[in-house]
Amino acid sequence: MIPLITQTPHLTILSASRALLTAELHKPHYFPVLLGAALPDNWPPSTYERAIQENALAQLTAGGRDAAGWYGWYALRKADDAAPRTLVGMGGFLGPPDATGTAEIDYAIASDWRSQGLGTELVAGLVQQAAATGMVRRLVAHIPADEPAAQQVLLRNGFAPADAPEADGRQRFERAVEPAAA
Repeated sequence: MIPLITQTPHLTILSASRALLTAELHKPHYFPVLLGAALPDNWPPSTYERAIQENALAQLTAGGRDAAGWYGWYALRKADDAAPRTLVGMGGFLGPPDATGTAEIDYAIASDWRSQGLGTELVAGLVQQAAATGMVRRLVAHIPADEPAAQQVLLRNGFAPADAPEADGRQRFERAVEPAAA
């Protein structure tokens, strides 16, 4: 099992659980209470589709403790004088690493919270989590070619673009992951 929470300077990054995903999908009035955070008016981000949530819940249900930490992470902006603790994004792995140690990540930040460095912090936290598992050797991400800000987030976190865009117009980014020191 991997660590299920991490901290960055402005974020608490919390692994999705069956309870949180069930509330988000089926009892949204309980979701912010369970999460312990305010929700932005524009939640969820446009790229965080219901099918992603349903898949994460199905994977966590089927995989039990071994699946924890591999299917979704909530990015909670820490409270300060300007705002309470607030859900600002979602990210995570699309499952455990394959036999070569490669895992894919994705992330989304709510539109009201973009351009504040929170996407960069979220991806940094996911890289930290990948290293902490000792199982991930390479991370990949696929970003639409028309989203340069999302591409910059990856570049700031040590990802490099693959040679050519994919047939669907997305750009593949990759980076090596060094296991965290024990």
